[in-house]
Amino acid sequence: MAKAHVKKGDEVVVIAGSEKGRRGKILEVNTKKQRVLVEGLKMIKRHTKQNPQGQGGIIEREGTMHISNVMLAVRFDERAGKRPQAETAAAPVEAAPAPTETAEASTK
Repeated sequence: MAKAHVKKGDEVVVIAGSEKGRRGKILEVNTKKQRVLVEGLKMIKRHTKQNPQGQGGIIEREGTMHISNVMLAVRFDERAGKRPQAETAAAPVEAAPAPTETAEASTK
């Protein structure tokens, strides 16, 4: 089994896939299959058979995602702090001039 860069209880940020940019806490790490279970992310529906206690039906729970698609939140925040800010945010965008009427439209 390969060593994982994250462990149970770590806060991570998803860096790829349908849940990109979302944060959560790791509930389980499966190093053999290289999958992680992140709290509140990648929700799936499981159809379960009714058991003697009467519990059954459609249950929604977390699904697994590949370990390469997550990064420690601390490391992600450090990298975000090093990135230069976009120049468009510093300079306001000027509004486009209003369209002028054509000579044909004004004669009607």
